[in-house]
Amino acid sequence: MAPITMNHVTKVYGDGYPAVNDVSLDIADGEFMILVGPSGCGKSTLLRMIVGLEDISSGDMLIGGERVNEKAPRDRNLSMVFQNYALYPHLTVYENIAFPLRLKGVSDEEIKRRVEEAATTLELTEHLQRKPSQLSGGQRQRVAMGRAIVRQASAFLFDEPLSNLDAKLRGQMRTEILRLQRRLDTTTVYVTHDQTEAMTLGDRVAVMRKGVLQQVASPRELYEQPLNLFVAGFIGSPPMNFLPAAIENNQVKLPFLSYPLPREVAAQIGSSDLLIAGIRPEHFADSSLVDENKRDRGITFEVKVDVTEWLGSQQYAYVPFEAPDEITRHLAELQQELDSEHMRTQMIVSLDPASRIRDGAKSELWLDPSRVHLFDPRTGKNLTREMTIAAQAAAAPAPAAPAPAAPAPAAPAPAAAAPAGAGSASTSAAGASATGGPAEPPAAPDGSVRAT
Repeated sequence: MAPITMNHVTKVYGDGYPAVNDVSLDIADGEFMILVGPSGCGKSTLLRMIVGLEDISSGDMLIGGERVNEKAPRDRNLSMVFQNYALYPHLTVYENIAFPLRLKGVSDEEIKRRVEEAATTLELTEHLQRKPSQLSGGQRQRVAMGRAIVRQASAFLFDEPLSNLDAKLRGQMRTEILRLQRRLDTTTVYVTHDQTEAMTLGDRVAVMRKGVLQQVASPRELYEQPLNLFVAGFIGSPPMNFLPAAIENNQVKLPFLSYPLPREVAAQIGSSDLLIAGIRPEHFADSSLVDENKRDRGITFEVKVDVTEWLGSQQYAYVPFEAPDEITRHLAELQQELDSEHMRTQMIVSLDPASRIRDGAKSELWLDPSRVHLFDPRTGKNLTREMTIAAQAAAAPAPAAPAPAAPAPAAPAPAAAAPAGAGSASTSAAGASATGGPAEPPAAPDGSVRAT
């Protein structure tokens, strides 16, 4: 196991295109780090630079504190699991797993021990004498993982390992990979374009865009406090709603409603006639189903629902709206970058399956305005992020104060005539202390991130 550190790492191809642009990132020993982003964002290139399959144009790559820029892949003690399994079809499962050990000249007894241990961990024991062609896709991927395990590498690198599997099998393998990483506690870097994998697997997630690191944070922080418009649009399914917004007289005006902006937020943002409001679909609700205890925390408003989708455990309503040409242009550009479906000027609302809202009907919805993010469409910056984080920190319960240490017991008075053999008793008390976990590192508004 070893930490991985990247200091201003850059990859520039012959035509001058920077596939990876000034990335600085610290991956802790034993951490599960996800690299995620749309096609062409540089995540796979960065992974290949870690393992040594791509040269580094500038910057430093350190593994276990040692600079490895000039080291060959075989000398970096890393194990990589590829998208296409890369198994030898003429070898048995046993020999496929044992292959890297035979290259290193490991003894037969040690090979047997390691292969059998890996097979037991991955539930492949009964398949050791079979050929890859006789296995399912999930079993082949487990063989590739077994080959990585036996090397006892400093870190595991996964390059979209589940993309060739069907949806059900991807879910099963995702759980197996997470369990395996937790059991082995090995530093892991995992590349994917699937945000479900990113949100469920990683300790932290690094979002990339055009070779630049946009934000590095826990999955929860990425979802609740995106740094910019790109991260907000990429993370979440269905995606975040983006609505035109304007601020007038400390009021936020949206297509269907308006609400007062907190004074400290208004002072920071000022007046603006062109902003983008970001609202997650699940932050709306059918007002008739909102609990009375929380109804006063939000606002109700009326819309005309165009289409509804009832999926049993979920229900969605689609509400069209009008947007200025500039907002529509920004959304079209964002949609192109995200490789996503066309971002129509419509609002997606996630409803309780019990809701009776139907197509074409006027309906009353509820929204908690504290969940709304305001973005500057020109820079993409989340204007409300820092203030929302500060408000959440202020509302969080304060950590318990350390208990005062008990006073030392007074020295006992000398006994005039203690019975022979009598013992003495003493008591002591230690003060309790509590420390919180490390805070998420801040990210610079320009997208330059140093994550530790």
